Amino acid sequence: MTDLGTRRLGRTGPLVSSPGLGCMGLSGAYGPVDEDEGVRVLHAYLDAGGTLLDTGDFYGSGHNETLIRRALRERDRDEVVLSVKFGALRGPTGRPAGIDARPAAVRNFLTYSLQRLGTDYVDVYRPARLDPSVPIEETVGAINELVEQGYVRHIGLSEVGARTIRRAAAVAPICDVQLEYSLLSRGIEDEIRPACRELGIGVTAYGVLSRGLIGGSGELGGARAVLPRFQGADREHNVALVARLAELAAAKDASVAQLAIAWVAAQGEDIVPVVGARRPDQVATLVGSGRVSLSPEELARIDELIPPGAARGDRYPRQGMADLDSER
Repeated sequence: MTDLGTRRLGRTGPLVSSPGLGCMGLSGAYGPVDEDEGVRVLHAYLDAGGTLLDTGDFYGSGHNETLIRRALRERDRDEVVLSVKFGALRGPTGRPAGIDARPAAVRNFLTYSLQRLGTDYVDVYRPARLDPSVPIEETVGAINELVEQGYVRHIGLSEVGARTIRRAAAVAPICDVQLEYSLLSRGIEDEIRPACRELGIGVTAYGVLSRGLIGGSGELGGARAVLPRFQGADREHNVALVARLAELAAAKDASVAQLAIAWVAAQGEDIVPVVGARRPDQVATLVGSGRVSLSPEELARIDELIPPGAARGDRYPRQGMADLDSER
């Protein structure tokens, strides 16, 4: 018996557990995690009935995929849904170096991901960002060829706007779009979410806990050190916002993190929260969020406590924001 539910990624995508597990933090994004602990985190999620593992070939410059391969070594591959992002380039220091979503690069990236993951297919394959130099039709067309060849099961997108989603969906079926969505990040509600619903495309919501601002320590560390929402007065404001949830969470016999995950899940059956974890106890928190149900009155109260647009500070530094088609 598990507290995890199941949801389908759009009309055409796979059935997955909800919440899914975001794996980026297991490869140093927010501080060191040793490999044995990383495997324990992955096993804790899978043992709880989880199926959706979200990764990227650039997480730890390939480390994340090899870690997942190790964790799945004695598991049934067909019982796991691997969602893989590609295209984000890195230099030797690990710093971002642009996006490459050319058709030739798509095939190359997938070849290396299959090797690192130890599998002959990925379930969902998606460009991490829109490549401004490559029409989305060309990128999606290249992935669709890999679908036809059996190397990819479904096509996804990440951090793109409504216009790009429509252009992509005209080329091939899109199962879901990965977007930051949380109580502190609600920008998709105006245009992107309605477009996805019109087209039967699901949303996998990442950043559900705003990288630890919600339900965590809110402290700097790793990638958070450069994020505007964690700086100075903006951080103090955002921490105070989140503190407003404490009383309602306690009344629900839940943590603030579980309340925030449940809020995202309550926004529609077409939305699957993807929550990161670096320790097994954090897996227990995300799994336990499935026990938290919110009434219409409680959802309205949460909107009163943290209204849309209440957070201060951008999601990423200036250059990172410029790379987001979803913010245009």
